[in-house]
Amino acid sequence: MGAVSLLGGGETLNMYQVTQLKNGLRVATAQMPHMLSVSVGIWVGVGSRYEAAPLNGACHFIEHLLFKGTGRRSAREISQAVEGIGGYLNAFTSEEATCFHARAGHDHFPELLDVLMDMLLNSRFAPAEIAKEREVIKEEIAMYLDEPQHQVQELLNTTLWPSQPLGRPITGTPETLDGLSRSILLNYLRNHYTARATVVVVTGKIRHNRVVRAVERYASRLSREERPVCVPAKEEQSAPRIQLCSRKSQQTQIALGIRTCSRHDERRYALRLLNTILGENMSSRLFQIVREDRGLAYSIYSTPSFFSDTGDLVISAGLDTDNLSKVLHLILSELKRLTNSLVTNAELRRACDYVFGQIDLGQESADNQMNWLGEQLLGYGRIYTPSQIKRLLAKVSSRDIREAARCFFKPHRLNLALVSPMKSARHLQRALNIA
Repeated sequence: MGAVSLLGGGETLNMYQVTQLKNGLRVATAQMPHMLSVSVGIWVGVGSRYEAAPLNGACHFIEHLLFKGTGRRSAREISQAVEGIGGYLNAFTSEEATCFHARAGHDHFPELLDVLMDMLLNSRFAPAEIAKEREVIKEEIAMYLDEPQHQVQELLNTTLWPSQPLGRPITGTPETLDGLSRSILLNYLRNHYTARATVVVVTGKIRHNRVVRAVERYASRLSREERPVCVPAKEEQSAPRIQLCSRKSQQTQIALGIRTCSRHDERRYALRLLNTILGENMSSRLFQIVREDRGLAYSIYSTPSFFSDTGDLVISAGLDTDNLSKVLHLILSELKRLTNSLVTNAELRRACDYVFGQIDLGQESADNQMNWLGEQLLGYGRIYTPSQIKRLLAKVSSRDIREAARCFFKPHRLNLALVSPMKSARHLQRALNIA
C-alpha cells in the first residue's frame, strides 16, 4: 500500500514523523534512540460521546472485548504474548478516543504490533465472553459508585451536560449494557473503528520507515469509511445548577464544574496557566488557602478538560460537611479574585515554569510520548511539538488570564455536584452567584 507523509516527505518535527497511508490510516513515531523499549498504541478517534443514548457504554464494552480472544489467540494467549516477553498491555476509553497499547523491549516491536492488530482486526466477540464481560463491567460500575470521589465526578458530568453524550458515563449503565448485543457491538465496531479514525503510534528505540512498512501489512483490513462524527455539545444554561446525591458518608465530596472552551480555542493557553495558579498543585491558591492556611480539606485541586467543541474546568474537594459553606465561599472568592485582579508577574512565571517542567518531564517517557502523539493527531490532525506549546504558553499575559476568568467564571456557567450526608443543597444556590 502506498503512503504519503502528513509532514511533507516524512519531514521530521524534532523527533516526530507522521505518514498517512492511502486508506487514511496514520502512522506516527517518536524516535528515542536512548531507550531500551518501544511503546505501541493504536488510537481510534471514537469514544463515549459518539454513542446514541441506547448504545451508551459501547466503546468501553468493545475495549474490554478486544482482550477476550481472536481467531488466533485466546484471552490468556493475548496477555501471555506480551507479558511473556517482559512487557505489559492495557487500554482506556475516554469521551473522544479509545486507545489500546503495549510496551516491551525494542526488539519485540513486531510481536507487540501483531498482538494489537490481531485484537483490533480479528477479535471473536464470542457470545459467552460478551455475557461474562457484561457482568464484569457491571461490577466495575458498582465499584465506582462505591467511591464518592468518582461518583461526584459522574454526577457533575450529568449536571454540566444534561441529556447528551458528554453527560453519560463512559462505562454505560447496567440497563444500556443489557441492550448491547453481539450484532450491535460488531456493527458499531465496523462503522466507527475505521482507517481514517485510527492512528498507530510507536515511540522509543525504533525507526519510522520500519514502523510504516510493518503497519502497511495490516492496513488494508481496516474500513475505508469516513471518520465518524459526534453530536455537538449543547450549552443551554441560564443559571447555576446544583445536584446532590445523599448517602451515608464521613465526608462531603464536591465537584464544581465551569464550562469553558474547546481545544481549538486560543484561550486554552491562558486557562492552562490559570488552572495551575488556581488549583493544580501544592503551590496553588486553593491548596494554600483551603488546606495549608485553614486545614479545611485534605484534598482540593482543579483540572481542565478540552474537547473538540467545548471544555470545562473542575474544582474537586473532599471535606467535613460542617466546613462546606466555608470552603465553597473560599473557592468562589478565588474565582472572583481572578476576574477582578491581575495575577502577579512572579505568580505567572512560577505557573509557566511548572507547566514547562511537566511538559519536559513527560518527554522522557516512551508512554508519555505515545500519549502525546495520539492525542495531538486525533485532537488537532497535526502534531504541536513541546517547544511550540511552550512558546504559545510563554505569550500568555496576566491580562489574558484575567480575561479568560471574566469570560468563563460567570453564574450561568457554574455547576455544583455533591455526594454528601446532607438531605438538601438548596441553601447553596445563592452562594453560586459570583457576579
